[in-house]
Amino acid sequence: MVSIHKKRGHDVASLSDLRRLDLEQIDAVGGRGANWYYPVAAALSGAGAGLVISGGELVAAASGGAAAAPSGAAIAGAFTGDAAVVLGLASRSVGHISLLYGYDPEEPAEKLFAMSVVNAGTAMSATAKTSAMADISRLTQALVRGKTWAVLNETVVARVSVQFAKAFGVRLTKQGLGKVVPAVGILVGGTLNWATLEAIVDAADVAYRRRFLLEKYPHLADEEAPGSFPDVGSAVPDNTDEVISVLGELAEAGGPDIP
Repeated sequence: MVSIHKKRGHDVASLSDLRRLDLEQIDAVGGRGANWYYPVAAALSGAGAGLVISGGELVAAASGGAAAAPSGAAIAGAFTGDAAVVLGLASRSVGHISLLYGYDPEEPAEKLFAMSVVNAGTAMSATAKTSAMADISRLTQALVRGKTWAVLNETVVARVSVQFAKAFGVRLTKQGLGKVVPAVGILVGGTLNWATLEAIVDAADVAYRRRFLLEKYPHLADEEAPGSFPDVGSAVPDNTDEVISVLGELAEAGGPDIP
């Protein structure tokens, strides 16, 4: 990323130098690749999972039951595998955008921020979105203020990552139950995954852009209304979504309690 900026004549020597640039310079290098590459890859995974699940049911129905329908283990495996692929693509897409704005996604605090962005991008119910937005707001303020993260290490972050992956898998399973419907499962799987990654990329761009501007212009924080992070996704009943708090998981893992 630094080399690309240098080619454009921007005065940078390290990744953190990008945060001194004007937003126009960041946008000039950013491009729109993340807006289609990651959603397309996720859609292919979702369609594949839908094929495994509903495709097998169609074969069984067409053969009058002579062919075995997919077992519960096969269905669970398809959901689990698809969730792992989506989470991997989500992490890479958020990491891609964090680099655009000059943040290193490999740093422990940045990994937490990335998880919070993924959480916000996939939250659907009002309760889940409120929890996700609160995490991003608290983390943004802590990072902008340069809060000390001395007690935050890779072990703690790894524990949070494991718990987040479990909760994320449950969320995607609840949201993707349409994949088990014969004939439409493939379409539902592909469409849902596309929309999921698209929402994550959008949430990441908003979150990192907001943080980038707050670091340059701290007074903007005083002008923001509490919980003003943009709404993501359409509201659904709470029982069809998984409420996730990355900072709650952080506190349980022995990390700092971010006020």
